[in-house]
Amino acid sequence: MFARVSKFFEKIRIIPVLIAVILGGSKMTFAQSQPVVYGNPITLEQAKKVMAAAEAEAKKNNWLMAIAIVDAGGNLVLFQKLDGTQLGSIEVAKLKASTANNFKRPSKSLEEAIANGGIGLRILAIQGIAPLEGGELILMDGKIIGAIGVSGAQSTQDGQVARAGVAALKQ
Repeated sequence: MFARVSKFFEKIRIIPVLIAVILGGSKMTFAQSQPVVYGNPITLEQAKKVMAAAEAEAKKNNWLMAIAIVDAGGNLVLFQKLDGTQLGSIEVAKLKASTANNFKRPSKSLEEAIANGGIGLRILAIQGIAPLEGGELILMDGKIIGAIGVSGAQSTQDGQVARAGVAALKQ
């Protein structure tokens, strides 16, 4: 009897090892590849320029959007909700901006990590984030000065509007 119980535990002891190997082998795009540093926080004038470009992109496509811009410290600098935008998009836009800023990457990368499964699913346990496309970093001289978050349409459209806003500072 003892021999059978001992063999049983030897067999199940390998299960956690197999799980670790399987999960460890899955691609994890969430891991930070290069360290990006925070710079001086975005100014109100810079935020207004980003906001104007994002709003123009949303209006050009007739998308009702909420748009949030945070500084490098994660503090809300500028926010607007286009007329008729669903109320739920207000908080989501803010979360997308803070998610991008806090994790130093576009919020879409978290969405992709979850979609890839494996250890990427751990992201679901993190409180107060929006792992959806629509949060983009705002960089100046290679440093993070803030982030923009957009919500109100499909996440790909949210991302398009956010990237249009970011592009305004590069002109």
